[in-house]
Amino acid sequence: MKRVFTLLLLSTFFLSSCSQSDRWELHKERTASAVVYEEIPADFVPKEISIISAGDSLTEGVGDSTNTGGYLPYLRTLLEEEKGIKEVDFYNFGVKGNRTPQLLKRLQKDEIQDKLSSADLVILTIGGNDIMKVVKDNISNLQLSVFDKEREEYINNLYQIMNTIIRVNPDAYIVLVGVYNPFSQWFSDIKELDQIVSDYNVASQRVIANYQNAYFVGIEDLFKNPAESLLHTDNFHPNNKGYELIAERLNETLEERTLPDLVKKAYMVSKEEN
Repeated sequence: MKRVFTLLLLSTFFLSSCSQSDRWELHKERTASAVVYEEIPADFVPKEISIISAGDSLTEGVGDSTNTGGYLPYLRTLLEEEKGIKEVDFYNFGVKGNRTPQLLKRLQKDEIQDKLSSADLVILTIGGNDIMKVVKDNISNLQLSVFDKEREEYINNLYQIMNTIIRVNPDAYIVLVGVYNPFSQWFSDIKELDQIVSDYNVASQRVIANYQNAYFVGIEDLFKNPAESLLHTDNFHPNNKGYELIAERLNETLEERTLPDLVKKAYMVSKEEN
């Protein structure tokens, strides 16, 4: 929408000191000029964006044969193809085996908070090891009620993680990647694991829904009966193809929910219009 502001005429006092012909010339010059503000395309000035990736082995990139960070290089390529993005800087703080308590503790470190304070986007992969701990600690007597109790602890930790990020950088967008079920390869006798994974994802979605600039990205369906194997030889972590599909799913959500605000904001410029 154009906003036109017409410059005011010179003050009566100033005009009174000029001759009639001078006043007429000044009047013509001043009223003929107006300042116009208008939008220009976002890709007029492509943006450099900073992304923090934090969490567990999916962020570290375990299972990636190229050792370049799992889904990160795939996502960088996709994002840098966007018209409004000039360059993407990734800072990888993934640590194999991390659960929500460890991630929460690491978010207090100066190294992470320094990068976090200026990040445009934070991508989290967390939760899989929280589930695995419950399985390992209760393998001899695994009951759904045990998962229900531990899920409440997971929810509490996730709230604290989110609040920590927002406290450091209230303007950052946050994306939480859901968990998938690789556990059937290891615990094929536990038929409820699909439901347990689904329950954790639902809990994560409910937490994320409380934050305006946060989004949940589900990947559970990608790993259910895939046409080709998406798991590394350890039958737990994604392989290259698995990470590529995670990056594509992330990019779909970012294009729809985040990039329009992050990159495609209108730039307001002014010009004089005669």
